[in-house]
Amino acid sequence: MAPDIDSRTSESPRGDRDLTLRWSGQVSLTGRILAVNIFVLMMMVGGFFYLDSYRSRIIDSRLEQSAREVRLIAEAITAVNLRYRDALVVRLAQDTGARIRIYDERGGSMVDSRRLGLRNFVLVDPDKQGWDQRSARLLDAGLDTIVGAARSPLFRERGNGLQWPDVREAQATRSVATTVWRAPDRTPVLTAAAPLSGRRVVLTASTARDITQTVRVERFRLGVVLLIATLVSVFLSLFLARTIVRPLRRLARAAVRVRLGRAREVVVPRLPSRRDELGMLARALSDMSLALRAQIDATEAFAADVTHELKNPLASLRSAVDGLERVRDPALAEQLMAIVRDDVRRLDRLISDISEASRLDAQLSRAKFEPVDLAALINGLLDQRRARGVERGIVLRFARDRGDALVVMGDGSRLERVFENLLENAISFSPDAGEIRIGTLADEEDMIIWVEDQGPGVPETEREAVFRRFQSIRPSGEEFGRHSGLGLAIARTIVEGHQGAVAVESRADGAPGARFVVRLPLAEPR
Repeated sequence: MAPDIDSRTSESPRGDRDLTLRWSGQVSLTGRILAVNIFVLMMMVGGFFYLDSYRSRIIDSRLEQSAREVRLIAEAITAVNLRYRDALVVRLAQDTGARIRIYDERGGSMVDSRRLGLRNFVLVDPDKQGWDQRSARLLDAGLDTIVGAARSPLFRERGNGLQWPDVREAQATRSVATTVWRAPDRTPVLTAAAPLSGRRVVLTASTARDITQTVRVERFRLGVVLLIATLVSVFLSLFLARTIVRPLRRLARAAVRVRLGRAREVVVPRLPSRRDELGMLARALSDMSLALRAQIDATEAFAADVTHELKNPLASLRSAVDGLERVRDPALAEQLMAIVRDDVRRLDRLISDISEASRLDAQLSRAKFEPVDLAALINGLLDQRRARGVERGIVLRFARDRGDALVVMGDGSRLERVFENLLENAISFSPDAGEIRIGTLADEEDMIIWVEDQGPGVPETEREAVFRRFQSIRPSGEEFGRHSGLGLAIARTIVEGHQGAVAVESRADGAPGARFVVRLPLAEPR
């Protein structure tokens, strides 16, 4: 959906400055840049999922360690003399950092390292912790909920050993059993049980508070990195949006003012300091506005020239018609009628040329170019002209290059009009029994066609002016009004529409006369 541009303006300078764009239901480019960059940053949130997986792997590793330790403890207790069992339990509890208990076959407590005076397994009361730890627990709970972490059962002491699932499983399967619990302060508690002789079971319980602290530290670090990256990304996004959006808004405002018909007074910023695509866009729009301004000026000048050119025959026609009402002499009346007929023909020719000149650019932009053999085209044009007869005994010669076919890409009928106009211009300036030579020559990229006459030539100061519309420097003695002054202008427009050029110069042999040179790009070989 294109933006809805508010084209309402005020007549005051403030209203011109306040010309703005309204976006109806559109997302600003600034918001899109921010959204894209922040979306990429949000992918870093996946690090929190990784930390949960990292914590799970550490806990699994600790469970395996607890299973190995309880198996070794069971073997040591089984092998030791009963007198040294309690001392061995205390020593093993100190070495492993776990609370060790031995239960009989009915779940009764036989040995407990805590009762033996070792308090190395201590749970923290969350109600007695400071605000920082409570905040950390709350944050842990929120992140665990977001990442979908597995929730372990709450740890609590059991009066009878058979109330421990590890003890029951160890008794039943005669193998090691482990369980992960969650302490009230969210610290993982690991229990492991191993069978002893006589259906007795040894149970170890240890806290993994270091895992919790490690995960919290890593989450904090990741959060800090994410926060800093987000702030930097937002700052850079706003900076990038500023460097992109502000120039675009300036260009859009200028384009709106051009659309409102203010092309003459609008200066489209060229952004010379920008060497990127925005600078290229600004300079392209500026060049386009200048070309549009030049086209408007040319259109207005053309309209003024048309008005001026039409007024002359109309004034002559009006004078002749007014004179017919008062003249009684038949000879004089016939002379006035001849003037009327000449003016009508002149108007018809002028209007036809004006119509063709005004439509030429549009027709060339829609034309489909095809391969055109210019040698054959010029030969056919000369044959037609000779068949109609060439006035005043003028001789037409075609000095063709004897190389390959001279083919260009273009519109054959339009190119024929070019050489027809050049030929008519040369005939009008040639003396009686003069010679007009047309020659062709191809170089590596272009075909060169020239038309030479033996007339008075074109002064250097007028060699550009002759291609302007309604510019006609006619030879002395020619009947007034026979030419509209549009022939050479039409020829140049057609040639430039074919990516070529046309110019006038003196004859190469130094003889009197003009030489019109046309350059057209050769068609690429297939």
